[in-house]
Amino acid sequence: MKVLISGASKGIGLSVTRYFLKKGYEVYGLDLSDSDLIHMRYHHYVVDIKDKDKLPDIEGVELLFNNAGLQNSEDDIANNLVGTINVTEKYGVQPSIKSILFNASASARSGFEYPEYVASKAGIVGYMKNVATRVAKYQATCNSISLGGVLTDSNKPVMDDKESWSKIMEVTPLKKWMSLDEVDKWVYFLLDKNKSMSGQDILIDNGEYNLNNTFVWPK
Repeated sequence: MKVLISGASKGIGLSVTRYFLKKGYEVYGLDLSDSDLIHMRYHHYVVDIKDKDKLPDIEGVELLFNNAGLQNSEDDIANNLVGTINVTEKYGVQPSIKSILFNASASARSGFEYPEYVASKAGIVGYMKNVATRVAKYQATCNSISLGGVLTDSNKPVMDDKESWSKIMEVTPLKKWMSLDEVDKWVYFLLDKNKSMSGQDILIDNGEYNLNNTFVWPK
């Protein structure tokens, strides 16, 4: 089965790429950067997803993980939203597709992050629902995953700062962040195993958004 992953060179994208390769899939990766990953079933393309005319021709994509994303940059909306639309329209809305998954963010629910980043991720959730209605004719599912904190190298500045980490754990009921291994399994399930859920945004944030008690009443 042919899988396409954007933002495949590092972090979540690289981890998911390795996971699908272990499962025996043919994997195609898109990224602004080169990849150090060498595998007979992995095909890497250095490309800017904001430029839809430069996207490579890859026929017959069956599973699509829209993972590429920037944070607190001048290109958050252009890359995270417009670039994701470019990738989806080229590779996802076509007869071979079986499932599409977008990497949104818990920030799309809470609004608590950099303005352009929040807007780009909230836009992805709305766009996901639009795509879900259009690929249903192919019997394909389409969903998004909104993650809270994930243990990645890019998050080390806050993870390694004791004061910041303590503040984060104070508002995180499960007192932890998500591992890359857990992300891999969620992505695999939603892309490969799920056959009936579509048009849904799945929030996975260790309870940070929904389990903080905000009830106030005089004693």
